[in-house]
Amino acid sequence: MLDTRELGRRPGSQRRKSFTAPAPADLGIEVLRVPDGSPVVFELRLEAVMEGVLVTGEAQADLVGECARCLEEIRDEIVADFQELFVYEESDTAHGEDEDVSRLEGDLLDLEPLLRDSVVLTLPFQPLCQDDCPGLCTECGARLADDPDHTHDEPIDPRWAKLQGLEHDPEND
Repeated sequence: MLDTRELGRRPGSQRRKSFTAPAPADLGIEVLRVPDGSPVVFELRLEAVMEGVLVTGEAQADLVGECARCLEEIRDEIVADFQELFVYEESDTAHGEDEDVSRLEGDLLDLEPLLRDSVVLTLPFQPLCQDDCPGLCTECGARLADDPDHTHDEPIDPRWAKLQGLEHDPEND
C-alpha cells in the first residue's frame, strides 16, 4: 500500500516516489518469474486529478526461470511500465458497476494488482536462453547447444525392422 496523503487532492499536484519493496508471491508465469521477496524497484509519478490519483511509472526486478526449448536456467531483468487511475472512494466512477476500476482505500493505493498485470504482460510467452536456442534432441533429450553436431542414425521404419537381420547374399541373386 502506498500513502497518497502528501500529494493532496488538488488536481494538478504531483509527487515523484522512488522506493524498493519485496516482490509478492507468484509474480510471473510458470516458466519465468520474479523470486518471492526479491527487491522490486519502483519509480513513480503520482498526479492528483479530479477523479483520483493517476499513477505512472515503472517497476524493475530480477527474473529467474527456464528456457522453453532447452530447460536451461534463465536469469534476466525486467522493466515493466504502467499507468493506472486510482479513483477516490467518493468518486462517481468508484460507485459504478465497473469492477475493473482501481480504487483508493482512504488515502492508500494498492500497487500489487497493477504490478502483477504489468509484469505478466511484459514477460515473453515462451522465454528463451538465447534467441537462436536449438532446444533438445527429440530422440534422446540431449541439449543441442552443448553438442551442435549431435546426430542419430536414420530411423528404421518398424515395418522393415525384421529384415535388418537378413544379410544380402550376392550368389542368391
